[in-house]
Amino acid sequence: MRPPTEQEPMEDRRRDPVEEEHQEPVRTIYEDLRATESARGGKKMALGTATITLLLCFGIVGVLSDASNHRYKPSDAVPLYANKVGPFHNPSETYRYFDLPFCSPAPVKDKSEALGEILNGDRLVDAPYKLDFRVNYDSKSVCKEQLAKEEVAKFRNAIDKDYYFQMYYDDLPVWGFIGKVDKEGKSDPSEYKHFLYRHILFEVFYNNDRVIEINVHTDTNSMVDITEDKEIEVEFMYSVKWKDTETPFERRMEKYSQSSSLPHHLEIHWFSIINSCVTVLLLTGFLATILMRVLKNDFVKYAHDEESGDDQEETGWKYVHGDIFRFPKNKSLLAASLGSGTQLFALTIFVFALALVGVFYPYNRGALFTALVLIYALTSGIAGYTATTFYSQLEGTNWVRNLLLTGFLFCGPLFLTFCFLNTVAIAYNATAALPFGTIVVIFLIWALVTSPLLVLGGIAGKNGKSEFQAPCRTTKYPREIPPLPWYRSTIPQMAMAGFLPFSAIYIELYYIFASVWGHRIYTIYSILSVVFIILLIVTAFITVAMTYFQLAAEDHEWWWRAFLCGGSNGLFIYAYCFYYYYARSDMSGFMQTSFFFGYMACICYGFFLMLGTVGFRASLLFVRHIYRSIKCE
Repeated sequence: MRPPTEQEPMEDRRRDPVEEEHQEPVRTIYEDLRATESARGGKKMALGTATITLLLCFGIVGVLSDASNHRYKPSDAVPLYANKVGPFHNPSETYRYFDLPFCSPAPVKDKSEALGEILNGDRLVDAPYKLDFRVNYDSKSVCKEQLAKEEVAKFRNAIDKDYYFQMYYDDLPVWGFIGKVDKEGKSDPSEYKHFLYRHILFEVFYNNDRVIEINVHTDTNSMVDITEDKEIEVEFMYSVKWKDTETPFERRMEKYSQSSSLPHHLEIHWFSIINSCVTVLLLTGFLATILMRVLKNDFVKYAHDEESGDDQEETGWKYVHGDIFRFPKNKSLLAASLGSGTQLFALTIFVFALALVGVFYPYNRGALFTALVLIYALTSGIAGYTATTFYSQLEGTNWVRNLLLTGFLFCGPLFLTFCFLNTVAIAYNATAALPFGTIVVIFLIWALVTSPLLVLGGIAGKNGKSEFQAPCRTTKYPREIPPLPWYRSTIPQMAMAGFLPFSAIYIELYYIFASVWGHRIYTIYSILSVVFIILLIVTAFITVAMTYFQLAAEDHEWWWRAFLCGGSNGLFIYAYCFYYYYARSDMSGFMQTSFFFGYMACICYGFFLMLGTVGFRASLLFVRHIYRSIKCE
């Protein structure tokens, strides 16, 4: 097994495209890997009263050591858990640690885990190494294994795919590679040599009675050649060296988050923000000037016509005042889309709020999954209330069917995607496959929390009896929409409306993707919040502009067009997924590909609903405002 070392940068394993573009030094594998998962032991920090209550209600706790106070006496046993192994470039394709024929204790004891950790693919078991507090070991034998041909082939295949392992020692993450391929001086892959690391060197730092830091190195003089398919005896060993340090316990997790806030990264982030702000302000300012100037001219013209009393034929957007508030087709689907989009918007706001107050730690993605599941369940009442209220305003009668449609509009595609991908994970025997008990827990949350709150929200919306506020009367028969050029049709309008918001978040998307689908961490949530606000502003403004141009062309069917134009940014993000997968990542294999494109399709669909809701609400306010400002006969 090969833990990463400071002396061996992994230039041949993974290159960072952004760092290449800016000619920055490649980080070592240890920095990349440890930055992936960095705060499982930071559970002692403040979570917020509401969040703690929610987590305790569902029995959700982080990966905590058996010694909850993290204080030890000399020779005390310190918990060490082996988590998983998997190809470095395929973060979703992970397997149980003992799926490879390492030395395993008998019997293998699983550690109980929280909901978010299981969703993250964590499967902790007792590790075969014993690292007692402040006890040094020198080349201590773990076991001798007689590896069969099949087991040798399994190790060799894992080394070919750059398998890494992950462990937790007193809640501190540990990563390393299991072996290496010697390609030096050889051009033919059949001549490559495969070596398995059998000696791990643990370097542990302590401060009084607390563990502060752990580093892993490899004895390169202690390797086993497993190039050939033959039985071989391997003795796995490890050494432990304890060192004193003055770093306080409260700061032991800081090193894991430093890589995400290095000066060159912050420089790129701020350059992205400034570039987005300048571009967006210039473009939106240009559109705003034109739009307000045209609207002002329209108001002056209509006021002059009313004062003169001339029977002039109305033109432009005033011409369709009798049809502008004619209820759209498929109003139940539109109301359900607005309900789901509003819920997802509320979910995003809550997640940002938790991130800004420090709930999400650098490497503990399990906390994010937990928050997503719980907040989505608790905000389902918002979806029911919004959808039913709007459906009732549109004079809909079958509100129960509308409520069911709202409940399944986002959860339905997500459930079907999960069923397919979970089946793939089961076929691969990967840790991404959820156990039956976890599926039951999620179903109970949906049945006992999500569904009742959705129904209660729907009942509250139905009994609200609010009316749709339309400043203009709707005529009995709709006017015919004049023939329009191709660029005023739905798809070109969606393309134009989605490009500008996407350009504002393009650079930041790489860091988000590299965090979710790679081994980076993302901790600069303040910058991400600014990007999100810019995204909302630009989406709302560009949708309003597209709605005005549509009405000026005397096309009064703006309802669905506004929603589709606002949500089109989700389609651009999904298109970026293809670029990221093939140009920016080294992911491969059917499982990783299906997980990436499957779950990104659900995420982009959620963005489509959320931003579509933002665009529609902005357009609705705009339409009400301009038609309230003129006198419509």
